[in-house]
Amino acid sequence: MGEVWTVLRVLEWTAGYFRERGIESARLDADLLLAKTLGVDRVGLYLRYDQPLNPEELNSFRAWVARRARHEPLAYILGEVEFWSLAFGLTPDVLIPRPDTEVLVEEALARGPEGARVLDVGTGSGAIAVCLAVERPTWQVTALDVSPAALAVAQDNARRHQVAERMRFLQGDLARLPDEKFDLIVANPPYIPSADLAGLMPDVRDYEPHLALDGGPDGLAAYRALAAQAPRCLSPEGRLLVEIGQGQEPAVQELFTQAGLQGPFSRADYAGIIRVVGATRK
Repeated sequence: MGEVWTVLRVLEWTAGYFRERGIESARLDADLLLAKTLGVDRVGLYLRYDQPLNPEELNSFRAWVARRARHEPLAYILGEVEFWSLAFGLTPDVLIPRPDTEVLVEEALARGPEGARVLDVGTGSGAIAVCLAVERPTWQVTALDVSPAALAVAQDNARRHQVAERMRFLQGDLARLPDEKFDLIVANPPYIPSADLAGLMPDVRDYEPHLALDGGPDGLAAYRALAAQAPRCLSPEGRLLVEIGQGQEPAVQELFTQAGLQGPFSRADYAGIIRVVGATRK
């Protein structure tokens, strides 16, 4: 008679296996992968602790465990992530949205006028742009990305949240923004210095798109490009809002000031780290 692998036994074994391989959220990841396998939520797992897994369920689960043990991000394995209390579909073509970026959404919602024309530069999964369109039905949101594959993910997410008809998707590089006027330009651009990429956690370094991570030699290349174009692309009183890396606030504010933008401001995330910098075209 073969071994009986109950839900509880599978979870305990998998959590230990993940810990041995340096997975910090070992038990949580085990829970989420098994819940996905069985088509239940985490509460459903607790109600099924004594339930044995059948061979098909075990085979599916083992394949996902092997991927996570190689440090492939859980969000890519599951195919989605929660952001702003909304579920966003993901592929390895886009950066995984982080909770820290929600403060950029908060600032945009607080500072954009009624009927704002909004440009999200480097939209990736579309998380920022879609959230703005969901929260502000009168806003005209344009999502820009250099990657056609990323734009396809963003469009899928817009359809998922029923805002695709109120959005526009453009392929283009942040070095050449559209020749239009926007009341609000938002961006979570690449800001990691090139030399630091090798030292990132393997979950990020080996799986997330470097195009969305590499900020050039000093991590500021994207901010220079955005600041240089802001006077041309912002309407009077229009605002540029960007997410930044830790410690980049002074340099980014200086770039904005040199470009002629005024009233620079910053916003910390809920861990107290300055996460957003913005300024206004007067």
